[in-house]
Amino acid sequence: MNMIERLGLWGLHRLDPEHAHDLSIRALAAGLVPLPGGPVTSDRLRLSLAGMDLPNPVGLAAGYDKNARAVAPLMRAGFGFIELGAATPRPQPGNPKPRLFRLSEDRAIINRFGFNNDGAAAITERLAARPKGIPVGLNIGANKDSADRAADFAEVVRIAGRTADFLTVNVSSPNTERLRDLQGANALAALLQGVIKARDALPARRPVFVKIAPDLDDAGLADVAAVARETGIDAIIATNTTLSRDGLTSAHRDETGGLSGTPLFQRSTRILARLYRETHGQIPLIGVGGIASAEDAWVKLAAGASAVQIYSAMIYRGLSLGADIARELDRRLERERMTLAELTGSGAVGWT
Repeated sequence: MNMIERLGLWGLHRLDPEHAHDLSIRALAAGLVPLPGGPVTSDRLRLSLAGMDLPNPVGLAAGYDKNARAVAPLMRAGFGFIELGAATPRPQPGNPKPRLFRLSEDRAIINRFGFNNDGAAAITERLAARPKGIPVGLNIGANKDSADRAADFAEVVRIAGRTADFLTVNVSSPNTERLRDLQGANALAALLQGVIKARDALPARRPVFVKIAPDLDDAGLADVAAVARETGIDAIIATNTTLSRDGLTSAHRDETGGLSGTPLFQRSTRILARLYRETHGQIPLIGVGGIASAEDAWVKLAAGASAVQIYSAMIYRGLSLGADIARELDRRLERERMTLAELTGSGAVGWT
């Protein structure tokens, strides 16, 4: 982290968290944030994921640039891929403010945004204007007041599927009432079948991922794995935010919403490793939840991830964190004389 970034974070942390978040997006879009100029890459870091060529395995998770307002700068920030959204068919304001809280002592965040976004059509228009470069995906969701939430996911695919490089079905946000009910075997299978049918009607195939909660029990994980195999989805993202509040010390620890950041690391990694074993390593997994360093990313990869995503740690470590993690992973792979493929899943049995 350079001095400019340190000063920027110092200033942002003196503002309301949501205002600071919006300001950081505007600064990026205006070209005021120093960037590497492209993805960090090497022969050791390059990989193919769900048919997409990635320059490195470190991605930006959904939630930072919800409305695709800073796509081009983010594509130059060092990441191997980025995910925008979540997008819903119609615009919606989300939940009442305040709805974003820093838990600085815990290096964590609680949010209860509730899929606030400009709607799939507006986001698609911005996506279509992006330059060529790294894969850019879209996290898709349902409108809160929808009479048929499963149909909403397919509708976003129809609207945005031509412009997004991959599509992530988000049935794991805790901030839309009863959304997580869609993770049940029958509901998830029906939803994914509708999404895949809409995807297959597109002129070109787009990979479909599903993002799951870290609060699933073993039976729930087994259901997810079975549905993933049956429907043929391309990858699983593990995991979204948690409802758990174990061990928190910050003043905002009792706020409702999804918890992300360092306290999520152990829980999300355990789910990731179990899912890797449940799927026998046959379905690519993307590890997310509490990654704040190259060591954390290494552990996620060893637990079964083919790639990782970060977000919350950037609030404390800056946007340069993604590039820093990718560079250190490259150095460590060289030192250990390992490939990414050899690393993936190599430590999954150590998680119970």
